[in-house]
Amino acid sequence: MLKEINDLLSGVIMTIISGIFLAISLLLSFWDISVLIDPAWVSVIISGIPLIYLALWRIIFNPGISKISSALLISIAMIAAIAIGDLFAAGEVAFIMAIGAILEDKTTERAKKGLKNLIELAPQQGRLIENGNEKMIAAESIKQNDILRILPGETIPVDGKIINGNTSIDQSIMTGEALPVDKEIGDSVFCGTINCFGAIDIKATKVGENSSLQKLIRMVKEAEDKKAPMQRIADKCASWLVPVALLIAIIAYFATNNIVRAVTVLVVFCPCALVLATPTAIMAAIGQATKHGVIIKSGEALEKMGKVNTIAFDKTGTLTLGTLEVSDIISFSEKINDNDLLILAASAEVRSEHPLGKAIVSYAKEQNIIFEEASNFFMEAGKGIYAQVLQKNLLCGNEKYLTEKKIEIPPKIKNTLETLRQQGKASILISVDEICTGIIALSDVLRPTAKEMVSKLSKMNTKTILLTGDNRQTANYFASQVGITLIRSELLPEEKVQNIKSIQENGKNVCMIGDGVNDAPALKTASVGVAMGSMGSDIAVDAADIALMSDDISKIPYLKRLSNATVNTIKFSITLSLCINLVAIILSLLGVLTPTTGALVHNAGSCFVVLIAALLYDRKFE
Repeated sequence: MLKEINDLLSGVIMTIISGIFLAISLLLSFWDISVLIDPAWVSVIISGIPLIYLALWRIIFNPGISKISSALLISIAMIAAIAIGDLFAAGEVAFIMAIGAILEDKTTERAKKGLKNLIELAPQQGRLIENGNEKMIAAESIKQNDILRILPGETIPVDGKIINGNTSIDQSIMTGEALPVDKEIGDSVFCGTINCFGAIDIKATKVGENSSLQKLIRMVKEAEDKKAPMQRIADKCASWLVPVALLIAIIAYFATNNIVRAVTVLVVFCPCALVLATPTAIMAAIGQATKHGVIIKSGEALEKMGKVNTIAFDKTGTLTLGTLEVSDIISFSEKINDNDLLILAASAEVRSEHPLGKAIVSYAKEQNIIFEEASNFFMEAGKGIYAQVLQKNLLCGNEKYLTEKKIEIPPKIKNTLETLRQQGKASILISVDEICTGIIALSDVLRPTAKEMVSKLSKMNTKTILLTGDNRQTANYFASQVGITLIRSELLPEEKVQNIKSIQENGKNVCMIGDGVNDAPALKTASVGVAMGSMGSDIAVDAADIALMSDDISKIPYLKRLSNATVNTIKFSITLSLCINLVAIILSLLGVLTPTTGALVHNAGSCFVVLIAALLYDRKFE
């Protein structure tokens, strides 16, 4: 019951009514009109009761010194102003504090707009295909492996893979991409995204709470519930400032024998701006990041990111796309050209389950190669395959496999293999009729924005390091491509953790960026963990403090600038509030300020701090 009354009185409408009666009180005073009951009493009741309620709630439920809060100091100041007969000052203190609370709520609400949009976009139903018939069912009733039809303009109700049709998908709510993304059979689609053009059928892969959209919503909700260390410091400062304010007010009273000055000190001493500085800035920044496809799980992570001076990267799936593509086709035979070599190898690899074989087949399909029939296929795990294609005996595999099969590898081919290794490429040797005929090399693809991203971080005085499980040559090649000079390669997951701890022991604040299950321990160990949220494993995303939902690594400099700006905003706001308090206290002791003017000066500063934080939401950082 008390909470309902408190919520009603602290709402926007009642606060407006409070302000109207306060203005009437001011006008009556200005015109020197006497009334039986001062209208300011209405403001005291409407805006003062929630203030006293909050102060008492914290005294009862907060632990230790945190029982003493800014609300308690304002309540004391309000009661003191009533005691000396300055009803307008009492009402003004309570009213402007209510305005400050509303501004904070509005800033927070605005910052949560990304979450509200996500929740509103959560689909309510889907079009199930069952026994050749279509029927609409509730989204929560969709099960994994259900077949769903998505018509143009409809929202996709679950994560899935396209099994029929082509289209373009508006993925902006998930990834921040401005343009629709073309999709075809085999491509993944995400819950909450919009089918722009053609009708498609999808097989559900992640449903209900496991869908990308619901995961996104959960992460944003988590971000709202956690407090940053700076906020705890501000709360602690507020708790200690209250007894100091009371002490100074008592000294002022005995030194001047003027109760008005003592009350004025109480009014201007409230640290509300100090307390408001951090939560408003944190929530505005989290909202800003959400708009750009960056999910920050906590204010603490945002603050720590602002202090990071070293960023460690995993390679595969982070600096690179994590997908192997054919990079080189090299024939050493005058009778078999590069295209013929691809036809033979791809035809033999069609039945292979090995990722390198699949990558060759995929590349051949992209080149519209016509596959030949392969027979007598045989695979030796971890080595290579044998097959007969066009009446030729083919061996496709590594150097060891061909050597075991008594196939001679000439020095020229060995030198080429070494050159490809130094370029970080994987190679498959092809033998045709017991003669080593050529090489097909495959490479992970560097993210187009990786080099520019590292360069921007360097200009921001942020050191970069590569921590990868790949071999030394591959790690060195990709590191040189992006401009990273500090490299740790061939690392097991626990060795990545040890490297991060070693860097931290040298006084560095480390951010780890990764995408795989093997990165999860390092993500947890680092000061801040950032996961590639779209393609990264669920474990990596859960372990991280921040997720890049679009896998756009160019967002890292943006994230660093946003974090720096947030920390600087908090520091500036705290400094500003303390300066305003100091000046106001001196003016109060000198008798320049009264409780009325003191309340106006002090609380105007509080509102100013909230507005400074709100500017973070729309600031441009790119």
